[in-house]
Amino acid sequence: MNKEFPKGVYPVMLTPFTEDNKVDYKSLGRLVDWYIQNKAAGLFADCQSSEMFYLSFEERVEIARFVKARAAGRVPVVASGHVSDSLENQAKELTAVAETGVDAVILLTNRLAAEAESDEVWLENLKKLMIMIPEDIPLGFYECPYPYKRIISPELLKWCADTGRFYFIKDTSCDLTILKEKLEQIKGSQLQLFNANTSTLLETLRLGCSGFSGVMANFHPDLYTWLCSNFEREPEKARQTADFLTVASLIERQIYPVNAKYFQKEIGNFCSIYTRTKDVALLNDTAKSEINQLTRLTECMREKLDI
Repeated sequence: MNKEFPKGVYPVMLTPFTEDNKVDYKSLGRLVDWYIQNKAAGLFADCQSSEMFYLSFEERVEIARFVKARAAGRVPVVASGHVSDSLENQAKELTAVAETGVDAVILLTNRLAAEAESDEVWLENLKKLMIMIPEDIPLGFYECPYPYKRIISPELLKWCADTGRFYFIKDTSCDLTILKEKLEQIKGSQLQLFNANTSTLLETLRLGCSGFSGVMANFHPDLYTWLCSNFEREPEKARQTADFLTVASLIERQIYPVNAKYFQKEIGNFCSIYTRTKDVALLNDTAKSEINQLTRLTECMREKLDI
């Protein structure tokens, strides 16, 4: 199998809910269209930003199916959706998500071993899981921070690349030294690295990173797309843009994903800011004001970049 994902921005998708706690597919459809209109290269469904651990198995599968259908060949869709502890149940989840037609199924690195277990245990479990799922399913990794963050070592990542089954990794190490080593280990392979961390993004793009897959693509994916596309052509503007994006990304430390849903409601995509993970009342008037100020600053950056 030879599969290459377009470089650029892969937003970690939100899941909109109705006020009575059902998945709001009308809002989800608007969200998919908005990402694509704002130049996303692809979409990452059923991830932590999607509140994956709070979705039922049926909801995870249906969301992947819906997003893939709504994208309608415009951009590739990758999806995770496996939250179980046992490898048998993980294989069931991953196979079901794959059957929705998504372009790659993403494995959570923290599902393959307990926090205290070694890389050797992790690798043995990965080998077992790979046998349990069809060989023709394109795979990827996500170093999901919940319930604990497990960073793949550069050496393990090379092993994975050498299998020929892995095509995508969302890296959350936030460490330029580790990122550089990983990029060196997978150079020349089909495995592409997408950085989730804004502050190291520009440097990793220069080192061969394929793009960005992080929280802030729920606020201004077009600015990240501009950076990914123009970092070599316009280095001074790229530096200024990266600096802005890094400072702007501090909004992540607010009440996420409530704040992102508030932004999406403000621009007309969502009908509700309801989440299953946080109390929406935590997003007070001051926090809302900060998001509104960020929105205005983003418009200034768009004018500067002629977007």
